Amino acid sequence: MSDPLDIALSAAPLQRRVLTAYGIGDAGTGMATAIVGFYLFLFYTDIAGLPAWLAGTVLMVVRLWDVLSDQMIGWISDRTVNQKGPRIPWMLWSAAPLGVSMTLMWWVPPFMDPWRFLWFVLIASLFQATYSGVNLPYSALATELTVNVDWRTRLNSVRFTGSVLASLLGLLLGAFLTHRGSSGYLMLGFAAGLILIAGSLASAVGLAPAAARCRRPSSRRRPLLPQLRQLFANGFFRRVVAMYLLLWGALQLMQPVAIIFLSDCLHLPHSWSTGLLIPFQVSAMAGIWIWDQVSQRWSRLRALQIGGVGWILMCLIATLLPTFPDGSNVLNAVNRGPLAALLISLTLLGINAATAYLLPWAFLPDAVDAETDHPAGLITAFMVQVQKLGSAASVFVLGLMLSWSGYEASLGTQQPLSALRMIRVVMGWMPAILVLACLIIMRDWNRIQAQQIPGQNQVPQNI
Repeated sequence: MSDPLDIALSAAPLQRRVLTAYGIGDAGTGMATAIVGFYLFLFYTDIAGLPAWLAGTVLMVVRLWDVLSDQMIGWISDRTVNQKGPRIPWMLWSAAPLGVSMTLMWWVPPFMDPWRFLWFVLIASLFQATYSGVNLPYSALATELTVNVDWRTRLNSVRFTGSVLASLLGLLLGAFLTHRGSSGYLMLGFAAGLILIAGSLASAVGLAPAAARCRRPSSRRRPLLPQLRQLFANGFFRRVVAMYLLLWGALQLMQPVAIIFLSDCLHLPHSWSTGLLIPFQVSAMAGIWIWDQVSQRWSRLRALQIGGVGWILMCLIATLLPTFPDGSNVLNAVNRGPLAALLISLTLLGINAATAYLLPWAFLPDAVDAETDHPAGLITAFMVQVQKLGSAASVFVLGLMLSWSGYEASLGTQQPLSALRMIRVVMGWMPAILVLACLIIMRDWNRIQAQQIPGQNQVPQNI
């Protein structure tokens, strides 16, 4: 059997095709993640009428199913035998149901609780399972297409550039449609569903030639439980999973509360609250390339440390931003200073928070390479599950804390003082603590890697 293809050593036309297709692959799922992160909690509370604690409970209940389904999909994906390789068939099979479930998530059924609650749980479960069916095999390919660290980081850079660009489009659609109420949210879900289907299929077709010839998981068939036990003994894996859970949890905690923070705490109109999310996403896209360059010039750990410290500082600054006067024109001269401070804070926050998109996936291949079987599908399943768990746990905690503080969506800017203080805590202090914990866990990564995986690549690379 011929040696597996390594995209780093392939012809330039194939390299361009893979980079383009990989950049497209996370566009639909990235848009869906952003829309769900920023708008789903508001949809449940403002449109569907669920209490804040019950809205947070929906996604936590779904995680009980994900604990099993994600690991099974990853394990089965590693064992899928197909002439296109083990990953591409999953992307093709899951694309259509993923788009349909994305649309149905934003439909309010005509029946009351508990059936309405059960409907949201059922559709969210279908969405998350098909999301894993597309995103998990797709993510595993970054490890299998090459063993070159710089090329793996490059693949993840184009991946998350496409993801953030699509997220920006999703936020533009959200700003344009959500003020229309339930019909606007349904239109938003329909548009995102179409993009999910088109992006997933286009990426699968573009990656198919390389995916059919690249490195594959070991043909040795091992039971799932022994593999899981060995995996949790992998120190690289434990650190990467903890890193992703903390960074993604911090990002997902900020996303749903951002609009509430801007509208209820800072007293900005709804159009401004949704529109100001755009500078955050644009700067996050720039941040992906900034941290990619820092990683190549120095190291991935240095990029994480610089971005993490910046993220913490901007979170703390955000808690001190002043409230705009009720009923005043945001563009009035008296508001220009606070508005400039807000825009600068959001821009710098986006640049630094981009570390949550890029760097966990840049560190992940080290965990795969440390395993003799190279179970990229199983390991990536944990990463996708961590992404979902971070999102769900953040929204669940947000719902509980807002309900405990006396927050009610119908009160708008007239929230009790306890709720306003809690919103600022959730927007600033809690994400800062999570990012700080990540920096502590990852502080000795380079030293441990140098001891355990010397000469990881054929060509010396930055670590």
